Formats: sequence, C-alpha cells, structure tokens
Amino acid sequence: MISSKGLSKGLNIMKAIRVAAFGGADVLQYKIDAPLPQPAEDEVLVNIKAVGVNPVETYIRAGAYKRLPTLPFTPGSDGAGVVEKVGSKVNRFKPGDRVFVCRTVSGSYAEFATVKESNAHPLAAALDYKQGAALGVPYFTAYRALCIKANIKAGQKVLIHGASGGAGTACIQIAKSHGLTVFGTAGSQQGMDLIKKLGCDHVFNHREQGYEEKILEVTNDCGVDCIVEMLANVNMQRDLDLLAVNGSLVIVGSRGDIEISPRSIMAKESKVYGVMLWNSTEDELQRTSSAIVKGTESGELVPVIGKEYPLDQASQAHRDIINTKSAVGRLVLLP
Repeated sequence: MISSKGLSKGLNIMKAIRVAAFGGADVLQYKIDAPLPQPAEDEVLVNIKAVGVNPVETYIRAGAYKRLPTLPFTPGSDGAGVVEKVGSKVNRFKPGDRVFVCRTVSGSYAEFATVKESNAHPLAAALDYKQGAALGVPYFTAYRALCIKANIKAGQKVLIHGASGGAGTACIQIAKSHGLTVFGTAGSQQGMDLIKKLGCDHVFNHREQGYEEKILEVTNDCGVDCIVEMLANVNMQRDLDLLAVNGSLVIVGSRGDIEISPRSIMAKESKVYGVMLWNSTEDELQRTSSAIVKGTESGELVPVIGKEYPLDQASQAHRDIINTKSAVGRLVLLP
C-alpha cells in the first residue's frame, strides 16, 4: 500500500518534526527528509492523518521532564490515520485499517509513525481522524483519574477544573457516561458554553471571585465527592476545602509548588491521588482502551477539536497550548 510521495518514489524519507536539542519551541524543526521508520515484528506503521498535541510534550521538548528521549527525536504520543504496514507478528490489524494510536515508538509529529500493536486501536466509523488523534493521552488520563484512581460511582458529584480543554472535555464525557452529577469550571464564556453543551450540570467561571462558595451552595455545604485538578499549584488548597467527607482529589496537572494545610486532608479523611499515565500496568491499559473504544462506538465519547495547525507550525502549537488562558478542545496538527 503506497500513500506518500516519498514512498511512491521509493525513498525512505518523510516530513516530520525533529528535535536535535532541548529548549524552547523553536527547537521543533520541520524536516522534509526525516528518516521513515520501519515497524518491528510487533509494531504497526501508520500513515498519520492528524496528531494530538499534549502539554507534556512541551516539557519533554524543553528537557524539563523526568523521562526524556535520546536526541535527536520526533515528538508526539497521539495520532490517528491508516495502517500502512504491519510487523510479522501483528494479528489485529492489516493495511488500510483506520486506527488511533498512543505511545508511538517513533513519534507522531510526522507523516508516518510506528507503534506497538497493543497501543493501536480501531477508530470508530463515526469519528474523523482529528477526533481520533484527540483520544490518546486526554481520554486515557481522564479514565485513569476517574475510574481507576477515584473509582467513581453513579450518583456521585464530581468537579472538573479546566473542563473545556482536551482532558477536561474527556472527563465530562466519561463522568456523564457513568451517571455522575458534573460540576465544571472554565475561564471564558466560550468554554462555559461548551461544557454546558457537553452535559455539565453546574457550570462556573473560575475567574470569578467567590465561585467556590457557589459550588458549596449547590451542594448544601456538603462538597463534592471527587475533584479532577488540572492546575494543582493554583487550586489544591481550595479543592481540599470543596471536598466532601471521604472525597477524592485527583491531580492530573501542576506547573509549580503550593503550600497546603494537612489538616484540610485530615478533617475530611480525604484521599489525594496523583495521575501519571506512564505508570499504568498492561491490565490497566487494556481496561482503559477497551472502555474508550466502546465509548466511541456507542457515541458517548466524542472528542472536541480546538485549534488546528499544519505540521510545520508545531512550534506555534506548543506556544499556544502553554500560554492560552482558556483552552477550548484539543489542539491538533495536520501532516
């Protein structure tokens, strides 16, 4: 199956973003002659049609992350496209299959990427490639936070901070599909309108002074059973005050340090979880991927796409994903 100009000419090159040194967004270099990866026996080569951009990729690019790749490298975990070629031991896929992928081996900011067979998943017919590219890290993280760490139950109340972004919208959809009452915050009217449309039962502007009191008022001062926190260095102490007795705070993101009062945790016997997707066991990943595929096929999980960029504007996408004050949907690159 031939689907790129480079391949059709018999060349083993492709367009890709390459990083030769850690640093600012400008180290993301667009190349038209990057080496074309070849799948190992347990891998799939995917012709990438859309790429999901994750905040963690900006930390990796800057060299400010615990797990760093060997230089030079192609960034990116998530994408969606068409299977081009399969390794000799691959059984679940064949050339021409539509898939979404996460944890790519060779990096997804490219025309082609290799991925372990276990990290490639069938893309529901109702979803386009951009939506498929938005499924990886945000939905796997949201499911891990809500279902594996917090162990949510139908009838509970959950507060999702930054609910209009990629991970936030995923959390809304997963929580609603499990029968929870969803409280969501956003920082713009556009974001608030979006999360209301997605099914948030109670919507708040986190830029408004006193929004926390409004949340307590809605819950009759009892608080919420679970909070998903995207920016713990800003909100963690307030989150602890908003939890119900025996509630769970699940930290998905943080960009700095914060001082908290341990008594806030003691008083309500709160549970605080950190979420790091890379710590998932194979069983957890299988459980998560099965739930996400099922949710996309049923129509309960439908990713929201925000800004779109051509691949050669990856550096701008990195600037925007970190600097935006009111994220709306998932940022995607289009090779």
